Amino acid sequence: MARGIKDKVAIVGMGCSSFGERWDCGAEELMVEAFEEALADAGIDRSQIEAAWFGTAFEKVHVGVSGLPMATTLRLSGIPITRVENMCATGTEALRGAAYAVASGAVDIAMAMGVEKLKDTGYGGLPAGSKGPFPDLWVPNGSAPGNFAQLATAYSAKHGISSADVKQAMAHVSWKSHQNGAKNEKAHLRKAVTMETIMDAPMIAEPLGLFDCCGVSDGSACAIVTTPEIAKAMGKTDIVTIKALQLCLSDGTEASFNSWDGSHFATTRIASKKAYEEAGIKNPREEISMLEVHDCFSITELVTMEDLYISEEGGAVKDILDGFYDADGGIPCQIDGGLKCFGHPIGASGLRMAYEMYLQLQGKAGERQLKDPRIGLTHNLGGAPHNNVAAVAVIGRLD
Repeated sequence: MARGIKDKVAIVGMGCSSFGERWDCGAEELMVEAFEEALADAGIDRSQIEAAWFGTAFEKVHVGVSGLPMATTLRLSGIPITRVENMCATGTEALRGAAYAVASGAVDIAMAMGVEKLKDTGYGGLPAGSKGPFPDLWVPNGSAPGNFAQLATAYSAKHGISSADVKQAMAHVSWKSHQNGAKNEKAHLRKAVTMETIMDAPMIAEPLGLFDCCGVSDGSACAIVTTPEIAKAMGKTDIVTIKALQLCLSDGTEASFNSWDGSHFATTRIASKKAYEEAGIKNPREEISMLEVHDCFSITELVTMEDLYISEEGGAVKDILDGFYDADGGIPCQIDGGLKCFGHPIGASGLRMAYEMYLQLQGKAGERQLKDPRIGLTHNLGGAPHNNVAAVAVIGRLD
């Protein structure tokens, strides 16, 4: 019977580039930036890495379609490197590959890297037709803001919550993230924004305004993993382990049948349930210390709080406005600023989230450090509300 990977994999080193409009460098330099930090943090030589997973989504416009760019850039000699892509969960998919290799006993030390260089491509989230992740006839004339705006409308209708109240909660989501991001030297946007500015911003797709949408940026993040036993032998203390790592993909039901009401993400609900079971979490609202979720739009974060079974159905608006997810609330969410302040270089985002959890668990988050966090959860969502991939990872201290 499958037992999962709880506490079978320790994270011994992580690195993260500065995110932003990195016109000064290419994907290669971004990889080096994250890799050198991770290698120094792990305290190992690159020759000790036995296998690696390389996550990047829009490979044809910046790094190519194989693992070779990472091998040559980082001088990883003679080891297997697998390039992976799973939409916005690409970074987490790379971590999953490295973690499973260690958990299986295939290798002792593995690495996951995620990188994306979007600013040079002109990519802005507009419809890409058959060249994008969906064929023309599957999401005709769709745009990311338009698709997620419909999520907000459906959520309001299902729960009988006024559009004004949902907008207020969405604005608080963005306000909170900007407050947090202002304290993070690696974030793209480091300026606190007032609620008035957010509420008065230009409309992008009703009810999503400018500050309800995350930006486009460049960035990279990296993780080095091994077994807890090897981590201890390396002299590591405050060991951080992976408690669970689950992915779920849409099977077409949401887009093809009326059983889905458009107000939530079915994949997140399935992935989170499996992750909690794997991690042994019975009550996520009581047991989870902090969250990094896929806030591509503020409404996505709002809905995700319910899909993760932390807020009750229809209760996320109240929890958000009560400050439950603020830095000083019950479960801080996006303590590093989230996608809202980092932007979303697709291959890097999942690992960037894990990086923040890792820093917090080791007490190394500086000005934004939380008090004694025990369990962190990261969440990615790729695609459209009606057809997507969701990833949930649970990371915590070794018991």
